[in-house]
Amino acid sequence: MTDLERLAAIVDDAALNANAIPQFSEHSPLSVADGYAVQALSMQRRYARGDRRVGIKMGFTSRAKQVQMGLDDLIWGHLTETMRMQEGGSISMAHYVHPRVEPEIAYLIKHELAGNISPLEAINGVAGIACAMEVIDSRYANFKFDAGDVVADNTSAAGFVIGDWHPPDTDVTNLGIVLNINGRPKQIGSSASILGNPSRALVAAIRLAAENGEPLQPGDIVLAGSATAAVELSVGDHVEAQFETLGSVCFSVRE
Repeated sequence: MTDLERLAAIVDDAALNANAIPQFSEHSPLSVADGYAVQALSMQRRYARGDRRVGIKMGFTSRAKQVQMGLDDLIWGHLTETMRMQEGGSISMAHYVHPRVEPEIAYLIKHELAGNISPLEAINGVAGIACAMEVIDSRYANFKFDAGDVVADNTSAAGFVIGDWHPPDTDVTNLGIVLNINGRPKQIGSSASILGNPSRALVAAIRLAAENGEPLQPGDIVLAGSATAAVELSVGDHVEAQFETLGSVCFSVRE
């Protein structure tokens, strides 16, 4: 077993069993490239258990966050079938280390997309747009990590829920968004917080997935990145994200 395979086994076990682990870079810096190699190896372990890829998610869609983490590009991770949550359903806190929730814009891919393309070309390859929420759950103790760590941990991807699909030409450039916990607003933001326009995150998703030999396929879902700061989840929470034009999406948290 190589060092990268060992790290993949550690992070995969942490996600599978909801165990907190030490930050890898505390002992030895992990480059972003090595982080992606670890991510790929950990995903192979998930697929061997019968899980399957259903799309990808984007991270660090704020330029300020990229600078903070010492990066000049977005990061991305895999979405799998077992991460999908039922809209209006519930999730168990026992499956997570320290989960947080973010409101996002979701795209449904119509046909294979790859390479460097324009936002208009990207939207022409989309079958639908929906409101969504992502549950992120860094498996590192105290939610502390650097860029290589978070990439290795599949960019903290842990769950996602999607609302009703709308036509692909729906304007989502600057939609007002309210993230409510137990009926009270916790975050208020706009889809414009996602790179100024969520379609730019879609363009980046198409480019990055293709560069890594995984071009987007029909039926794939792309989460464009968070429109607000993430909110910590607790047992008993009822979570709802309300979006202008797109409606709302919700779930609850049980023990």
